[in-house]
Amino acid sequence: MPPRDPFGAPEVQSRRTRPAKPPLSRDAIVEEALRQITAEDGGAMSLRKIAKVLDTGPASLYAYVNDLTELQALVLDRALEAVEVGGAAGSWRDRLEALLRSYAEVLLGSPAVALMAFRTTAVGPNALRIAEALLEILAEAGVDQANAAWAIDMLTMFVTAVAAEHAHGSDPAAPDGPVAQAINRAPANEYPRVHAARTEIMSGTGEQRFAWSLDVLIRGILSRARL
Repeated sequence: MPPRDPFGAPEVQSRRTRPAKPPLSRDAIVEEALRQITAEDGGAMSLRKIAKVLDTGPASLYAYVNDLTELQALVLDRALEAVEVGGAAGSWRDRLEALLRSYAEVLLGSPAVALMAFRTTAVGPNALRIAEALLEILAEAGVDQANAAWAIDMLTMFVTAVAAEHAHGSDPAAPDGPVAQAINRAPANEYPRVHAARTEIMSGTGEQRFAWSLDVLIRGILSRARL
């Protein structure tokens, strides 16, 4: 029998058996979505799964995000919060390469994030922060605004493509991989140039190819800016 107070009224006991759930917000939804796709057993997210963790119904999420596509853009932007845009010292080129390498490291840190970046355009303060830093560096390099505006898109797309290609830990240039096998089996009479260049096609480490590609892109941007 429940205890009584001095006046004889029974003590009212709460039926709540768990703590009050935190208020629902866009930030909470994005944070949970990012946690799901970066979890060791994750790699996928859905509005239903997110709603279940946040102790609400999927329909409630639509008050904060329009659909899964918008959520993915917001989640990608949240992941890009880890990109360092001003941590390197040195010349403009050193800082540009450091920023792009940080961008690549963030994407390569999670296969799901890398693939999301390949399919989605980030929307939010971190995408703008990265764009602002790239434009500032390119301006210092003497690139005019029009060329710089297109250059930042090309540079980030290159890094995103590299990260997506390696999203599952595979190396397309592996000497025993399917690409190498196909090139090595290519008949010289049908593909004479591929056959002649087969060693060079498969040469170099991933780091060497990344550095070479960045150099070509940067030189091309600078050349275009001088026209």
